[in-house]
Amino acid sequence: MAKVTFKTQTGNFPELFPINIFDLIPENHPVRLVDTVVNQLDISDITSLYLGGGCSAYHPRMMIKVLFYGYLSNTYSCRKIAKALTENIHFMYISGNSTPNFRTINEFRGKVLKDKIKDLFAEVVKMLVELGYISLDVQYIDGTKIEAKSNKYTFVWRGSVEKYKDKLEVKIKTILSDIENSIQSDNQELNQEELPKKINSQELKEKLSELNKKLKEPTKKQSKELQKLQEEHLPKLQKYEKDLEVLGDRNSYSKTDPDATFMRMKEDHMRNGQLKPAYNPQISTENQFITHASIHQKTNDTNTLETHLNGFEESYGKQSKEIVADAGYGSEENYEMLEEKGVTGYVKYNYFHAEQKRKMKNNPFLVQNLFYNKERDFYVCTMGQRMENVGNGKRTSSNGYLSQVSYYEAKNCNGCPLRSMCHKAKGNRRIEVNHRLKELKERARNLLTSDEGVKHRSRRPVEVEAVFGQLKSNNKFNRFTFTGLEKVEMEFLLMAIGHNLRKMAAKGGNPKKIAVKTTKQNENGLFTIEISLVFSSKSNSLKKSNKNCHLTQLAA
Repeated sequence: MAKVTFKTQTGNFPELFPINIFDLIPENHPVRLVDTVVNQLDISDITSLYLGGGCSAYHPRMMIKVLFYGYLSNTYSCRKIAKALTENIHFMYISGNSTPNFRTINEFRGKVLKDKIKDLFAEVVKMLVELGYISLDVQYIDGTKIEAKSNKYTFVWRGSVEKYKDKLEVKIKTILSDIENSIQSDNQELNQEELPKKINSQELKEKLSELNKKLKEPTKKQSKELQKLQEEHLPKLQKYEKDLEVLGDRNSYSKTDPDATFMRMKEDHMRNGQLKPAYNPQISTENQFITHASIHQKTNDTNTLETHLNGFEESYGKQSKEIVADAGYGSEENYEMLEEKGVTGYVKYNYFHAEQKRKMKNNPFLVQNLFYNKERDFYVCTMGQRMENVGNGKRTSSNGYLSQVSYYEAKNCNGCPLRSMCHKAKGNRRIEVNHRLKELKERARNLLTSDEGVKHRSRRPVEVEAVFGQLKSNNKFNRFTFTGLEKVEMEFLLMAIGHNLRKMAAKGGNPKKIAVKTTKQNENGLFTIEISLVFSSKSNSLKKSNKNCHLTQLAA
């Protein structure tokens, strides 16, 4: 039997010359990439926020490194980050052995970083452009709904608020009318018609003040009615007005997070698609890197595209040449907007896939399959009967966009053998056509069915939907931990930065060589170190295998 040997164990005793534990971190570890990237960011706007005096503060660059690596490694809690700074070798390395507590980290994230995170995100994306990972020439756009940090049952609905507000206004006008009639009993014609149809809280206050001056010695009934108006109806009216102000153009909001809107989620805790307070994040991707992100309170993706593209242009000073999106963004308003911006839009519309199937193509009763005479402006039904133009109308979207529609009606459908298959209306068949939208859909169809369109359509699910899958499934980001639109946007951008850095590390974008060039001492006694970094990448998307980057680091 062979002799069993075990590896020597040094134990936990101190050594005379301890090793540098940071040498245990591999050269290609993502923590080294985060350290390198953050060292190149311009944070002068953040450092200018510090007023000086009092106790010394942790350097904002170190705090940014800690937060960026925390979101890269799926560590989002400030308490967990603070604990990792004392236990995790990677967090020790990135912080330079600094140990800020969880309150300091949370305050920096919620107050200092909140207003500057957009600029930091844009800088990271520009760095990706310089390294050749992306070009910003194309955007694959999609959105998803993420649950807000809010109680599911603290909802306020616009319909209910408006209904109860109208009922309250009727009660108020009735009481005011009774009081006025009792004051001017000789003028019986003074009734509700002289009162405003709509009354707000300010007008009610003024009316109550006026009545108190008129009624020097009010009767018991008048006193009771005035007290009811002052103590019961006025506070309710103020509450309804505040609710409508918070709602804005939304249909609902949550009491615990007023910025959150109730949206139908694909999956909830009961797995039956119930409404939840949530936000609608929109992202643009390229090569599975997030190039732009925006947070919206609207449930419909259609109404978010223009705002999202304007944010992209504001961040980078230019617009992409191509936009790729699914049918949720296909509308007359968006097609017009893309043409105005000079962007080639590979944007689907409703029934794009359905109209290419045989069932829809061979259906002679559908409006899109009817013959249309453009010169004389009439349609021809399946039986050969002319459908003349009987008028025009307007349609207004939720964004206020005005569309023009035309109505066409057949002259006589009585006795038609195909009537049961054609329509189910009692009278003659009547159709509604938006000619401008029809023209825009035709252009979109030509783009989508071209070789370039087919390539982008097949690429889109791999791009943006894969990114959402990584964020939600791999990183377990299914619910926001902050309340309020600004902080939610800050949290999502941190997630986006963490995703981009993680993707960059996976593609091999790691510093391989660090060479100290010069060392100078400034007036504050700090040493300025000029460092040359050589990046290498295994990705085929890089134009160059090596890229030299220069940065300046302050060291004691």
